[in-house]
Amino acid sequence: MKTAFLFPGQGSQQVGMGKDVAANYRVSRDVFTHADDLLGMKLSQICFEGSEDLLNATENTQPALYVTSFAILSALQTEMMITPDCVAGHSLGEFTALALAGVFSFEEGLKLVRERGRLMKEAGEKQPGGMAALLGLDAAPVRELCERASKQVGKQVVVANDNCPGQVVISGDNEALETAMALATESGAKRVVRLAVSIAAHSPLMATASDSFKQLVGQITLSPPKLPVYANVSAKPLANVDSIREELNRQLTQEVRWTETMQAMVADGVERFIEIGSGDVLSGLVKRIDRSKTRISLNSADTIKAFVG
Repeated sequence: MKTAFLFPGQGSQQVGMGKDVAANYRVSRDVFTHADDLLGMKLSQICFEGSEDLLNATENTQPALYVTSFAILSALQTEMMITPDCVAGHSLGEFTALALAGVFSFEEGLKLVRERGRLMKEAGEKQPGGMAALLGLDAAPVRELCERASKQVGKQVVVANDNCPGQVVISGDNEALETAMALATESGAKRVVRLAVSIAAHSPLMATASDSFKQLVGQITLSPPKLPVYANVSAKPLANVDSIREELNRQLTQEVRWTETMQAMVADGVERFIEIGSGDVLSGLVKRIDRSKTRISLNSADTIKAFVG
């Protein structure tokens, strides 16, 4: 059965994530300890005990999710040597996928995601914005209403995440965002939910963060991937270092085309999707995209043992 590993991004975090895995697996504890030492802070304590506000701070959320996914992956590999046929990660999760594929080391990836979070927070302070989830509308009509809203107020709002059919996240300037939310309601959206974030991720408002992040990526030596990594921006496998660098340079300001990414993996023969990390958001999205495929969420010691058993 052709298998893909999926890694979650921001929004999947929850206080307590990784705690039971670290309690049950020495190798997982070592991952958290190593990350604490590299960062010079108790990231493990933020993951295990919170507070929620501290965990939800973008500069903490991103390394916390990255490290938690690796801790769970390490536990899985002590129980069972399983190698995926391909990988993908949602937004931040793409960095976990790239590290697993050998494009850069765990340590280099941790440095990247920590700086990514800091730069996104800084960009949000310079250009405040927000995000909203629209349920019951597909990406194409949402793109059209975002264009209408942007023209109406003279500010930008765009599709940030095409997560699955009927679930789209928009992002941008606050005034344009509110206008788009109203248009979505008029267009028949089942629900319109303003997200509890103060940044406009995957939108032009992240341009300053993207420029600075591009310089950081340019300083890191990237290696060709050892297995296919399906990209957020292009929704295609990243075949070489040049395409990976281009993906990372564009990712902060461009749409996460998750629906198309999953469809591309299915078209290439993937039958089983294993989500590794906090929560089970991505497994739910796969179900909405193609419910015929096997979906497994590994987010705790119990789920790992059940899977291996």
